Formats: sequence, C-alpha cells, structure tokens
Amino acid sequence: MKQLIRLILVVTAGLLASNALAQWQWLDKDGRKVFSDRPPPASVPEKSILKRPGQLPLATSSNDAATAQLPASGVSAPVAAAPQSAASTPKISGLDKDLAEKKKKAEQAESDKRKAEEDRLRKTRAENCNRAKLAKSGLDSGVRLARINAQGEREILDDAARAAESKRIQAIIDADCK
Repeated sequence: MKQLIRLILVVTAGLLASNALAQWQWLDKDGRKVFSDRPPPASVPEKSILKRPGQLPLATSSNDAATAQLPASGVSAPVAAAPQSAASTPKISGLDKDLAEKKKKAEQAESDKRKAEEDRLRKTRAENCNRAKLAKSGLDSGVRLARINAQGEREILDDAARAAESKRIQAIIDADCK
C-alpha cells in the first residue's frame, strides 16, 4: 500500500513538473524578456518569440546553428538560427524609462530642497550680520547702554561688560558677514 502511494506521489510530481515546461518566452516592444504560461498577444511578432511550450530556448553558437532538444522525446534536432540584423534586433537598454524619470524627478526635488535650504540659511546669516553691525555701531558710539538682569532690574554696562559684548558681537560679524 505504501509503495502504491509513493508511486502515485511520484507520478503526480512528474506531471506537475511537466506543466512547468509549458512556458512562453518573448521580447516585448521595449526589448525586455517576458515569461508566461500563456501565449503572447497577437501584437508580438513571430521573431520576438524566444521559447514555446515543449521547446528549449534557442541558443546561438559561433556558426549560427542551434540545437533544440525536445524534452518529451529526448531527441536532438538541428535548428537553423536566423541571422538577425542589428536593425531588427530590439535594443535592450537595461534601464526602465519610468524608473529613470522618477529618479531624475527625485534628484531634481532633492536639489531644489537643498537650494531652498541654502537660500534660507544665507538670508538668516545676512539678517544676523545686519543686526550684529547695528549692535556694534551702538557699542562703538560711546552711548551708555543698559540691559535687564534676571531680577528685572536695569544694569548699566561698565567698560568690562562693554568690551565682552563688543568681542561677542565681533565674533558674530566674523562668522556671518562673509
């Protein structure tokens, strides 16, 4: 009984494997290989069909002759490979046009984003530069300056505080006014 079940399983597996050989292969209008278990549409020319069910794909050798082996009979038969001119052979670019366009758009968007960020940074630096120059001119004018401390009281800047503030503002000018 076990041998009968094994025999049935082996035969079933063999039948399922034979369906895997029923594959069509052809080149589409863009030159890409298409694999299917259904025949190609009628718009595909005969010369673009590379493989039919029960036929191994054509392999060209140096003398332009190919051998196709039929899997059912195991007999080899010579098949003449038709020489194809460069004009009739579809060009395979290796690039998907839609993918290339999407990539180009993404790169352009990234470039625009980077440029906008650089413009924003440049404007911020220009504003900081103008503010620092105004503050520096106020410090250099000699007018008494005051600031509000943490307790909310007004403090007059002495010479040491004025020099420290002048040094800090000069560092901002050196950094942002280039």
